[in-house]
Amino acid sequence: NMVSSFRVSELQVLLGFAGRNKSGRKHDLLMRALHLLKSGCSPAVQIKIRELYRRRYPRTIEGLTDLSAIKPPVFNLDSSSSPVEPDLAVAGIHPLPSTLVTSQSPSSPVSSVLLQDTKPHFEMQQPSPPIPPVHPDVQLKSLPFYDVLDVLIKPTSLVQSSIQRFQEKFFIFALTPQQVREICISRDFLPGGRRDYTVQVQLRLCLAETSCPQEDNYPNSLCIKVNGKLFPLPGYAPPPKNGIEQKRPGRPLNITSLVRLSSAVPNQISISWASEIGKNYSMSVYLVRQLTSAMLLQRLKMKGIRNPDHSRALIKEKLTADPDSEIATTSLRVSLMCPLGKMRLTIPCRAVTCTHLQCFDAALYLQMNEKKPTWICPVCDKKAAYESLILDGLFMEILNECSDVDEIKFQEDGSWCPMRPKKEAVKVSSPQCTKIESSSVVSKPCSVTVTNEVKKKVDVIDLTIESSSDEEEDPPAKRKCIFMSETQGSPTKGVLMYQPSTVRVPSVTTVDAAAIPPTLTDYPVPFHHPPMSGISSDLPG
Repeated sequence: NMVSSFRVSELQVLLGFAGRNKSGRKHDLLMRALHLLKSGCSPAVQIKIRELYRRRYPRTIEGLTDLSAIKPPVFNLDSSSSPVEPDLAVAGIHPLPSTLVTSQSPSSPVSSVLLQDTKPHFEMQQPSPPIPPVHPDVQLKSLPFYDVLDVLIKPTSLVQSSIQRFQEKFFIFALTPQQVREICISRDFLPGGRRDYTVQVQLRLCLAETSCPQEDNYPNSLCIKVNGKLFPLPGYAPPPKNGIEQKRPGRPLNITSLVRLSSAVPNQISISWASEIGKNYSMSVYLVRQLTSAMLLQRLKMKGIRNPDHSRALIKEKLTADPDSEIATTSLRVSLMCPLGKMRLTIPCRAVTCTHLQCFDAALYLQMNEKKPTWICPVCDKKAAYESLILDGLFMEILNECSDVDEIKFQEDGSWCPMRPKKEAVKVSSPQCTKIESSSVVSKPCSVTVTNEVKKKVDVIDLTIESSSDEEEDPPAKRKCIFMSETQGSPTKGVLMYQPSTVRVPSVTTVDAAAIPPTLTDYPVPFHHPPMSGISSDLPG
């Protein structure tokens, strides 16, 4: 139990002291240390473990004076006889953890402690299984879309009470009349159109690690009840992988809907979870105010705009020739389009942790993180937290000065110039196309246009002759495609005409031009030519 509560640094010291390999992840280090214990370690290693544990959890008798008013002068601190429920935390008065009330000498199980004010004698028995502190010094990562108004339950360890796999703990908190009033008057329309409280009671769970600020992290098989009612966890649990249940992604939990909004009645939270070797979790409850992306954007603008000289210095640094490199970058092309919405930037923004010059739109970035908070830069895919965002003054100037370009180029001296599309690409430069325009072309969709430059004769093969009966004969001669001369004054001038074979042509009387009404003869449509007698009878239909 002592070894299980160690951090990475203590595990490395212990394994190094025992002459074992001290590299790897915390889980591997813990398995190695537990194996060292089970295989029978020397007394020196056991002394080292106790020394590291005392350094990790220093023994204090702080808080005993507070309990002397409600306890008899002499009492026995034992897990079975303690009258105070160790899992309850009511309105800031928390029970005394057994790890904090221990004897001064670790070797003697019973000792008397003398207090200065009332001088009572305390008989204390050292518990055999050491447990993590009730209130570890855990810091949670701040959430940009929530302002913390008050702490209802400070970070408290989810301590195992038995050796069974599934554990359950109860916590109690009470609201003050002022807190109840703040929640009740905050009912408003949130993003998405739903009406809810903007001041909320928020439950957060994380690993009980004190090395750095912790992200929200759920234990396995988590189940939460608030005042006896089951709280549905948000999102969907990922499907099992290889028969193993996958953990849900951690996020803060808004339990306001199940909280009794009264200062007279306390609220109870029940948390059950599956214990894991080497992993201790912590829970905490806060009163928070939910913010919108528009509020965060306003705060970002109030931080001010970064001086354009910062960006110019960054450009010069990027374009400075490296004497060791054979390749020199002389210019940088940057887009004025947002990589998120593919639209022109309105509020150019980037993180100070990013090394690129390309900006993204601040309003769109905040709106996307309001729906799903990932805080990942859309340009380089690295972390871009809200606290590290800045508005780029140089891009602000560029967007104001040129409104008709979507891309710019930075020079070595920090200056820039717009990248306009070449006009030559729009104009037609081919001489052939000009000749086509100058030649007479029939403006009907069914016509085929030709120019002076096209060859006068094209070889075509007549596919109308049957080849089954004339297999032994010579192949049929190639027919010629005859073009109309340009001097012919007909409406089909410049139209490709098809001259079919004259073999097996039935006698069809040609329509007299006098019989056609004048309105039809004047109508310049190419399908009046050739006459019906010119069409081969072998053509289907």
